[in-house]
Amino acid sequence: MPDKTFLVHVKVENRQVRKKLEEIIKSDPGLRVQAFEKTRRPDLVIYELGDDTEGDFQVLQSLMNSDALGEVFLTSDRTDSQLLLKAMRMGVKEFLLQPLNEQEVRQALAGFKVRSGQSVRTVAAERGKVISVMGSKGGVGTTTVAVNLAVSLAESKAKQSIALVDLNAVVGEIPLFLAVRPSYHWGEIMQNIGRLDSAFLMNIMVRHGSGLYVLPSPSKLNGYPVATPDTMQRVLNVLRDMFDVVVIDGGQSMESAHLKVIEMSDTLLIVSILSLPCLHNTHNLLRSLKGLSILPQDRIRVVINRHLKKSDVSISEAEESIKQEIFWSIPNDYKATMSAINQGKPLSKVGRKAPVTRSLTEMANCLVGEDREDTTKRTKRFRWH
Repeated sequence: MPDKTFLVHVKVENRQVRKKLEEIIKSDPGLRVQAFEKTRRPDLVIYELGDDTEGDFQVLQSLMNSDALGEVFLTSDRTDSQLLLKAMRMGVKEFLLQPLNEQEVRQALAGFKVRSGQSVRTVAAERGKVISVMGSKGGVGTTTVAVNLAVSLAESKAKQSIALVDLNAVVGEIPLFLAVRPSYHWGEIMQNIGRLDSAFLMNIMVRHGSGLYVLPSPSKLNGYPVATPDTMQRVLNVLRDMFDVVVIDGGQSMESAHLKVIEMSDTLLIVSILSLPCLHNTHNLLRSLKGLSILPQDRIRVVINRHLKKSDVSISEAEESIKQEIFWSIPNDYKATMSAINQGKPLSKVGRKAPVTRSLTEMANCLVGEDREDTTKRTKRFRWH
């Protein structure tokens, strides 16, 4: 996304709250505190509700109607359902309860930056890429690959905006892998699909310290509507407008909603390991996808995870077995990988210089950093075998 500094006006009477908000804003290089000048239009106004809430709402509504400001956040030391409902109907994006929670404020500001970044995109700008990660069977490390691929992209020098979506209903583990505690999940989207837009989606997603935005799966079904091809298409379309890259942890499902995600993907990574049963599954999966004709063959790439140089099955034998070239092989590092999972940290924080981390980083660069011809050359060069 284009670099831009967003102007934020803080209209807060409480001096301690105002000072805290301004400190947080000033610590973000993409934001600048701005005096409310008539000749300058602030991109965001953080407004504290006083005793006369009706009067405050009238002032804000007038300013919003005249396009005198961008987004509005409200803050107050009191709240009730009617107040929140009225704020939401007005178009207020966030309600910051006092005393302030710094993490919540930073997450709200990050969401504002993502939403505002869309407005500076031209109509003809390329939409975000979708990279789906699918396992050829359970236990091959699909979530490990998806999570660390997404983090590598978020931490890259390109400074792209990255989303990670967990499609594993009930058994999704991404929050555990990243030690995040989401308040919401995509079950809420299915339940409120009519409200789906970028603002609604940002309020559901949780931000990881790497800058990655996570859309987790429900921890239990609990009566939430089942995802359909239509609803998944709507969700992905909004995500592609919001983020530069959307990484999908698709598990092993071949249900209709998951097939729609595959169909919309720019790249499908099929994760396998060098065992005959797993390669047999991979071969069958590739044949099934080819028969469905939902994704061009050149967008489907096989990734060998936990690769050992002295494996009983070689890369060339694996390619012969699945009738397709291996796109990438990730070296086995049980100690680093399990340490990362158990600590709820990405591999870049546990073993930045480890071969497994470097391999995932280089794969991330290949997937989004070069055109197809260059990617093919680098694939040969950076295989870990």
